[in-house]
Amino acid sequence: MLAFPMERSFSVLKRINRTLFAVLSRTGVWIYSRLPIFGALRAAVAIIRKNELVLVIARSDGRGLSFPGGFISPWETPEQAALREVFEETGLQVGKSSLLFEYRSAVDIPCVITVFEAEATGELRDSWEGSPRWLRLSEIRPLLLPNQREIVDRFAETKTP
Repeated sequence: MLAFPMERSFSVLKRINRTLFAVLSRTGVWIYSRLPIFGALRAAVAIIRKNELVLVIARSDGRGLSFPGGFISPWETPEQAALREVFEETGLQVGKSSLLFEYRSAVDIPCVITVFEAEATGELRDSWEGSPRWLRLSEIRPLLLPNQREIVDRFAETKTP
């Protein structure tokens, strides 16, 4: 009987964390899109595939899907940031990664996004940022954050024989 109250309090805490992420994310985008005082922010994302599926995050802030990834801390390399973000957002450990490309985007906020293809192992889990999902590349483009749609286009180009 003790399990139910603990599960319920964990569920409440999870909702609070996700709501907090939504508020912080949307506020940050709104402010930085109008006042980009640090210039283009640096971000790194990873494309992780399982056969015909790719791993994306159904974001808690209601902005759609995104590839696992996020902002790069000043002391990190893009690869270190991608590996850290994959673990934080999905629970997966990246074993191998390779740089695919880098691009600039001014959609939403100014940023430079470094894209890696990665292999990862482990058990998927949710985070305060969202829930990981395996989907087909063709399904995700219209649902992706606008500044990540270019990733689908470029990744498809690199995989075309």
